[in-house]
Amino acid sequence: MINRTRVASGFAWGLRLALAVTTFSLAVPSESRAQDVGLPLGTQAPTATLQDLDGNSVEILNYVKGKPTLLEFWAMWCEICESLQPQVDQIHSTYGDRLNVVAVAVGVSQTPRRIKQHLGEHGARYPYLFDVRGAAVRAYKVPTTSVVVIVDGNGKVAYTGSGAEQDLVGAVRKILGS
Repeated sequence: MINRTRVASGFAWGLRLALAVTTFSLAVPSESRAQDVGLPLGTQAPTATLQDLDGNSVEILNYVKGKPTLLEFWAMWCEICESLQPQVDQIHSTYGDRLNVVAVAVGVSQTPRRIKQHLGEHGARYPYLFDVRGAAVRAYKVPTTSVVVIVDGNGKVAYTGSGAEQDLVGAVRKILGS
């Protein structure tokens, strides 16, 4: 038999918790929420073996090449990734000579063929790598798409963030000192 008092109490507790989390997230500035996922800041960026869109094995850190690099964990079906695209494109066009941009296409409901088709329709201005086995997702402790990791020129994690409210342009300016 269901104890209605216990169910009502549990529901009330859950409602209070949800309200507290919402209140906290609204009270904390979005810049503070940017550093909320993945690897701790200052840690060495790990390497991981991925594939380029032609199926060749590549090491993700080969794309860092001694200068800061923005890694976006991306999916063509991710609406938040789509909303971040104008910022990422702006960063690439404005700072591309001082910072690398690399998209890491997660291996969920995507194939290299479909990604190539998507990029053909939308344009590809920087490298897209395919994380077919989730090696980069695991190495960078990425829980979802729309996660961005910026690695500084020394290979250290300088920024992590997720969601549509990220100020990626501001984060890049800060890292580049401009």
